[in-house]
This record gives sequence, C-alpha cells and structure tokens, in this order.
Amino acid sequence: MSERSNWDSYFMKIMKTVASRATCGRGRAGCVIVRNNHILSTGYVGSPPGLAHCDEVGHLMIKSTEEGDSSGKLHDHCVRTIHAEQNAIVHAARIGVALEGATLYVKMEPCSVCARIIIAAGIKRVVCQKKYHTAGLTREMFKQVGIQLDVLNDKEQEYEE
Repeated sequence: MSERSNWDSYFMKIMKTVASRATCGRGRAGCVIVRNNHILSTGYVGSPPGLAHCDEVGHLMIKSTEEGDSSGKLHDHCVRTIHAEQNAIVHAARIGVALEGATLYVKMEPCSVCARIIIAAGIKRVVCQKKYHTAGLTREMFKQVGIQLDVLNDKEQEYEE
C-alpha cells in the first residue's frame, strides 16, 4: 500500500506539472495558489499572451543589479517572461478569484517584486521547493507582514548562464 501524500506534497507535485508548461528554460517554474485545499489559480514562467516565448525566439537578457544587493554586482536576467507567481495572481484577477488568506506553492522563494505582489494579494503562506539566491529581502518583507514562508529543501536554485 502506498503512502498518501500530505497536502503540501500534493500541491507541490501539481506545481511541478504546471511548471512543465513554462516557456523559459531559466528556472522552468510553476505556481499553484490554494485556499482550504482547493486550487484557486495556477501559473508558470512565460511571456504575456501574444508575445514571443523564450523557447521560440531565445532569451531577452539584460544585466542589472539584484534588488537588496548593495554590492552593485551585475547579474544576467531574462526579461521576456512573467514569473510564475505573477502569472498565477494575474490569472486569478482575470477570472475574478480573490486570493485573501491563500497559500501559494512555487518552485523557489519569490523575488522581491513577486513578494510585494504576494503581500498585496493577501496571500498568507508561501511554500517553496528551493531557496533563491537573493531572497533575503523577500524573507524580511514576509516576516514584517506575517506571511509564513516554508522552504522544503535547503538547496538553492541554480541557473544556466
């Protein structure tokens, strides 16, 4: 007899399936937003509707500093796509679903931009598969507003350059 998944494992498995639709090879992230163990919205890394995807035309890379990193070091960023968390939250807004009090499941800790959007959407818990190398600001913001952040694996997300 197989062991039944707990809710976090169940929704993380669904998040991985959602991520299989991602169209940017840098991260291939997915997101599932849930309240009372019911899925409210999903999203994955991809370009806005009607725009070309990285998988079709390549990455749109820029060099920029990381928010919260005072060293001034430049990092490569693909700016063609919307993050999985952003796509899931925007999808919920488009179909008229409120996210107040929800739990968000995602591949890695959200960036600080996604963190601010998560806070504004009223999401109260974030469950991540991995750490994100610049999530210090996200962790601090979540702590300040009382969002529970659970990282299931201490491994940090790595990117192909």
